[in-house]
Amino acid sequence: MFSLAFMQNAYLAGTFIAIICGTIGVFVIARNLSFLTHTLSEIGFAGAAFGIFMGWTALSGMLIFTVISSVIVGQMSVKQSRREASISAISALFIGLGILFLSLSNQTSSYATSILFGSVIGIAHADVIRVAVLSGIVLLVMLGLYRPLKFDSFDAIGAKVSGLWTTAISVVFLVLVAMSVSVAAQIVGSLLIFILLTLPAAAARYFVHTVSKMIGLSIIFALIGVWLGLYLSYVTNLPVSFFIASIECLFYFAALGFQRLRVGA
Repeated sequence: MFSLAFMQNAYLAGTFIAIICGTIGVFVIARNLSFLTHTLSEIGFAGAAFGIFMGWTALSGMLIFTVISSVIVGQMSVKQSRREASISAISALFIGLGILFLSLSNQTSSYATSILFGSVIGIAHADVIRVAVLSGIVLLVMLGLYRPLKFDSFDAIGAKVSGLWTTAISVVFLVLVAMSVSVAAQIVGSLLIFILLTLPAAAARYFVHTVSKMIGLSIIFALIGVWLGLYLSYVTNLPVSFFIASIECLFYFAALGFQRLRVGA
């Protein structure tokens, strides 16, 4: 399997993706932003289609659309009362735009499928380099922002009282989420991106109770899902996104079972 260049690229890119998703995901769950990752997945699809229409790479289009939209969507969805309506409106608009851009660029339906659900074969060495660079940027910013972000995510009231710049932290974090969505879409596709950004972290919080341990376990769950998913996809010739989704769901349901047993005990 590893004698094939595209599988080498897929595993390298998948490793970077799993690390940043496992890290970012802990704070996505803590800040109740699962809705935003779902919305950004549709925006990422439109961005990728726009990039292809303009003659750019799909990743470039995704970055432009998701980074700009993450702040806008975040501001629209601050209030719980209008959160669902915002999600529906933005998702519908950008799915429609994505279909329009693909139609104008004369791409085949198989190309649309690869954008939506990912493609192992389509990952070139240049894509791995882009993923590595973007992942490094995300992790460096997360490292510098770690303490205030942890404070704001797990004790929002205390962060405001202490005078922490919560608005600035939120904006930077939304941009990091947008970058993570764009990077991770290379493997699992734009529509299933929220799986890696939510399920590993959601499962990890049932097993451990410190932020550092949650990040570590979340990364492990994400790595197992990506690595095993790529292997099963290679063996069966079925979509990698199906296996990654199934594995991460198993981790999550196992975590729920563990939590129920512990509470019952």
